[in-house]
Amino acid sequence: MAISELLIQSTLKLCIDPNTGKDFISGKSIKNIQINGSDVSLDVVLGYPAQTQFDVIRQQVLDALRSVEGVGKITVNVGSRIVAHSAQRGVNLLPNVKNVIAVASGKGGVGKSTTSVNLALALAAEGATVGLLDADIYGPSQPQMLGISGRPDSADGKSIEPMRAHGIQAMSIGFLVDTDTPMVWRGPMVTGALEQLLRDTRWQDLDYLVIDLPPGTGDIQLTLAQKIPVTGAIIVTTPQDIALLDARKGLKMFEKVGIPILGIVENMSTHICSNCGHEEHIFGAGGGDLMAKDYNIDLLGSLPLDINIRVQADSGQPTVVASPDSAITKTYKEIARKAASKIAIASLDHSAKFPNIVIQKT
Repeated sequence: MAISELLIQSTLKLCIDPNTGKDFISGKSIKNIQINGSDVSLDVVLGYPAQTQFDVIRQQVLDALRSVEGVGKITVNVGSRIVAHSAQRGVNLLPNVKNVIAVASGKGGVGKSTTSVNLALALAAEGATVGLLDADIYGPSQPQMLGISGRPDSADGKSIEPMRAHGIQAMSIGFLVDTDTPMVWRGPMVTGALEQLLRDTRWQDLDYLVIDLPPGTGDIQLTLAQKIPVTGAIIVTTPQDIALLDARKGLKMFEKVGIPILGIVENMSTHICSNCGHEEHIFGAGGGDLMAKDYNIDLLGSLPLDINIRVQADSGQPTVVASPDSAITKTYKEIARKAASKIAIASLDHSAKFPNIVIQKT
């Protein structure tokens, strides 16, 4: 049988990308197919970072091509190319930032900031260039979680350089004020500070900017929806009913302003005893999965209530950095790949979804 490009494509049509759930052909990941007699070479170009999965994907493609009768030497190169996706209509894109991921929750205390920092570090571990913006003006926590102290530099007196730790860029109001200084500001000052932190920071060629939002659906969230180009949002919740109730409100807020939901992360899904390793659902079970099914969105992953996650974040060495080979880090990386792959397969332009906001008296 003669080896043809059509035969190669037909074969790879049966290969499913483990992160997107799509085959590599319809996902347009197969590039530069070269046939020289019976020898075949091609590139697999993923639209999301997946550095730890390159060998697995390469072997998957090799095994598929080896099943083709008459194929000789096979060369498969695997890599990633992350492109910018459009955001809401009328919102200017950020210089040097390709995609913005908002991490939100309806209420506090669900581990959203810990999830945000580990998500950013997981994306970086998978090969992306990542920034993290701490948008909680009243209670910034990322300086401590990243183990960063000191003040950011400003070369021109107008813009500020991002702080750096563990291979990612970061900015927070916590870098600009003393630790014990309360931010006694009204809403307009807070939203103005958020915009200034975002746009005056000299982000350096980011594939993803993760924004750690404060809890709730107030001024900062509305500013984010109206003035900041958001590619997609992740909702963090716990399994308990009261957290899910508030998480649903956060999800509906993003839907109303036309920001795509990348999925849900269920935090504190189970408790793992540090003495015996026993695992139990102390906050309930299946809440995140049920919410995902109700809104036809993905449950990106479930994380345990583990003391190490808290201790490592408090010490400035989040789990993805402190325990890179742990099961929890593996889960964070899976969440990061799933979220990034959702962006990769999404439409490049979401502007048509952005509605007019009308205020009516009731």
